[in-house]
Amino acid sequence: MPAIAKRKSSPRAAGTDLAVSMNLPSEKTGQSNGDCTPQKRKLRSDSSPMKASPISTPMKWTSPRRSANAGLNSPENRIEGKICERLPKLRKSPVKSLLSDFLAKPNWNPRDAEQMRAVKEALHVSTAPTAVVCREEEQKKVLEFCKSCIEQEKAGSLYVCGCPGTGKSLSMGKVKQLLLDWAQETGLEEPDVLAVNCTSLTNTSEIFSKILGKDPPRRRSNGSTSPLQLLQNLYSQKTQSSSKKMMLIIADELDYLITKDRAVLHDLFMLTTLPFSRCVLIGIANAIDLADRFLPRLQSLNCKPTVITYRAYSKDQILKILQERLAALPYTVFQPQALELCARKVAAASGDMRKALCVSRSAIEMLEAELRDSSSNLNLSSVEMTFFEKQTDPHAGVMKKQEIDIVRIDHMAVALSKTFKSPVVDTIQSLPQHQQIILCSAVKLFRGRKKDTTIGELNKSYMEFCKSALIPPVGILELSNMCRVLNDQGLLKLGQSREEKFKRVTLKVDEAEIGFALQGIRFFRNCLQ
Repeated sequence: MPAIAKRKSSPRAAGTDLAVSMNLPSEKTGQSNGDCTPQKRKLRSDSSPMKASPISTPMKWTSPRRSANAGLNSPENRIEGKICERLPKLRKSPVKSLLSDFLAKPNWNPRDAEQMRAVKEALHVSTAPTAVVCREEEQKKVLEFCKSCIEQEKAGSLYVCGCPGTGKSLSMGKVKQLLLDWAQETGLEEPDVLAVNCTSLTNTSEIFSKILGKDPPRRRSNGSTSPLQLLQNLYSQKTQSSSKKMMLIIADELDYLITKDRAVLHDLFMLTTLPFSRCVLIGIANAIDLADRFLPRLQSLNCKPTVITYRAYSKDQILKILQERLAALPYTVFQPQALELCARKVAAASGDMRKALCVSRSAIEMLEAELRDSSSNLNLSSVEMTFFEKQTDPHAGVMKKQEIDIVRIDHMAVALSKTFKSPVVDTIQSLPQHQQIILCSAVKLFRGRKKDTTIGELNKSYMEFCKSALIPPVGILELSNMCRVLNDQGLLKLGQSREEKFKRVTLKVDEAEIGFALQGIRFFRNCLQ
């Protein structure tokens, strides 16, 4: 039995014992303890540099444990601390914050009528959120304009324009409340507020009657005087208007006041140009160039209203607004990828937030229909469970329990396809299964590489898809015939060649259209990802 080395043994002795135990040649004998031939290898401790300097000490190696417990003032830690201080602190993206909320909150129960009602109400267009997000800059400009007019007791006009569903009307309601709170805090007299939706007017001239109802004249007029003439007289006389309060008029859907002679729209803005007018007019419409096309005389009089444009929502903004609406709920309703798909598609199509809310509610209805049709509590189809999910997604079993009763990405894909109808998407969704596999094989081949291939290469990718799905593949001649069918439908472009396998194949539709059309099928979704 070999002897155990003492703790206080010298490095040279320790090296000798190590050499004996490892059957290495000894320093004194130059032979090994075994029967093999003598070897001339030497230990590092006996190398020439060590002999040349006998006073040198062995290199001190620092153990990992000792390095981990090193002092905070060590040079390494000081350098790392300085680097970390200089690095910017990154904010969480909307997708990452959605993922953290998804893991933190419990899933909802869609079979609970009260929870279903609360979710649909939170996503309804008519439900006003507690805070108007992603429009802070525009709200600030409108509020500052109104504050300036109230402080100076000066009339003014503002035109707010932008695409539908960009938060114009919602922001003006918030500005109205902020203005009243500001007037109360500063001790100024609160202005009268008249909010009119022009679509509710039976006659375009009725808007002047509504303004007159808020600011009636002191003297009675005869029946032949119109409300517009009364307002013009009222704002042209100093004695009658000096003691009156300021009035904030918010006219939504302003383009409904456009008539053939454009007189109503012109007269409405002209009220703010009268010498003793106390009106602050905010007109809201979708047309960006409405003031230029329908109010040319105001521009000639240098009375053109200030224009504030609301741009369409981006993908991150739509995602953030959906997240804000769902944040008040104590449970998780949507899979994060489903909300991201909704935000991405709506932002690319129109940027209309109302459309995103309608699509989200439609996806919930898809889940409701699936639960009604399901005979068990699990709403996953047996075919997908047995073949596709196990083959393509090894982590599906871990997430399956969390995704049983939430709106998944396939629900959202069906809701989006119903909202944004596309003939290409409808054609791809109606194709037979093998032709869909051919399109997915082409997308995978063309992703990040060349944009065309041969039928022979396409057949190899097609065989891999069928093997992963446990689907019997077709032969190359039948695959070539299916490529001709896809060529006739305008999905593929098939070249000419004497041999079938050398014919060139090119995609004639966008890869995103194929991915979107097949997003609702779990197998295709996992393969395309």
